[in-house]
Amino acid sequence: MNNKDLFQLALGLTPPWFVSEARFNAEAQELHITIDFVPGSSFACPACAEAGCKAHDTKERSWRHLNFFQHKTFIHASVPRTKCDRCGAVRQVTVPWSRPGSGFTLLFEAYVMTLMKEMPVKSVARIVHEHDSLLWRILHHYVHKARRKENLSTVEKISIDETARAKGHKYISMVIDADTRRVIFATEGKGADVLPKFKEDFQSHGGCTENITDVCMDMSPAFISGVENHLPEAAITFDKFHVIKLINEAVDQVRREEQKTMPELKGTRYIWLKNKKNLTMKQKAIMEDVLTKRNSKTAKAYQLRLTFQEMYEKDPMDAPMFFKKWYFWATHSRLAPMKEVAKTMKRHEKGILRWFVSNITNGLQEGINSLIQAAKRKARGYRSVRNFISIIYLVAGGLDISVAPANT
Repeated sequence: MNNKDLFQLALGLTPPWFVSEARFNAEAQELHITIDFVPGSSFACPACAEAGCKAHDTKERSWRHLNFFQHKTFIHASVPRTKCDRCGAVRQVTVPWSRPGSGFTLLFEAYVMTLMKEMPVKSVARIVHEHDSLLWRILHHYVHKARRKENLSTVEKISIDETARAKGHKYISMVIDADTRRVIFATEGKGADVLPKFKEDFQSHGGCTENITDVCMDMSPAFISGVENHLPEAAITFDKFHVIKLINEAVDQVRREEQKTMPELKGTRYIWLKNKKNLTMKQKAIMEDVLTKRNSKTAKAYQLRLTFQEMYEKDPMDAPMFFKKWYFWATHSRLAPMKEVAKTMKRHEKGILRWFVSNITNGLQEGINSLIQAAKRKARGYRSVRNFISIIYLVAGGLDISVAPANT
């Protein structure tokens, strides 16, 4: 077996394609493989798939291939154009080793896509000795291709949240399928236009907005109005972690006001944000010292917070009455921040209690957000919104990104 036969087998070429030359450039440390086709061969029309089209003319093309050992490898071919008798189109034929318009072989693209799932694009570019802008084109192509094939017809419960894109309050909003725990939509911003964009994209992928029964989110007025206007059949569940966060902020506000007269509260912010079981021995001692003091406002606010958390452990039938009693206690506590947050909870009571029906939270979104932010930190940011969104789909979209032969 000569070297041309060997490369033909390695490339998986079938008639009419064959390796006509394999040349190693020792000075440039490059391998160049030339592929040709048998004269008189016929091809399928790229426009209408009609078989038996003869070559009209040819055009020289080159593609970067996987390295041969440590050496760059390039494939060269005179690619024929065919004139179809059926549709009349004159088109360049599709070669089996590359997709139309790409300067890389499919095997090379499969390799870099595997790497880009695990490391920053710029790092991959250094490994394969290509400019990262070329690799971004590959990434965008396969992410877009995979999203086109997505079927969202079974989605019923979703979670909406945002993640920071860059400094200066720049965000990307994400919609997650609560059942499959993957990002099904991402867009720039976090305003009122997020839901209309999601609805349009959702319907384009076979989704039916009437099938969405539950939406979990924070208390953003823009998201609330968006769901009410564009997902009228969906019930809103306010994320319980966001609800507790609002109460924590009220507790901290009480602490900041009281520390003016109780200096020992200075520097204890994070103690009051934790549950008792998560405190260190030193933190427990500090907390107990405050709790033993009569009429401590911070201690009273903290107890209000702990009591509200207990509601999520109650039987769904008992939760409404528990909420009612907590609201009465908070609004009669003489603690302005706690009274204010209680009124906020009351306005959103229906969405808070919906958790006992839907049992969905944005906790899964926080996990996905951590994954995305980790990718962003490794890459030290992204030059464009499009790049960032593609990475979100790549690492958290659960897409079926497969590099298939060009003629399939």
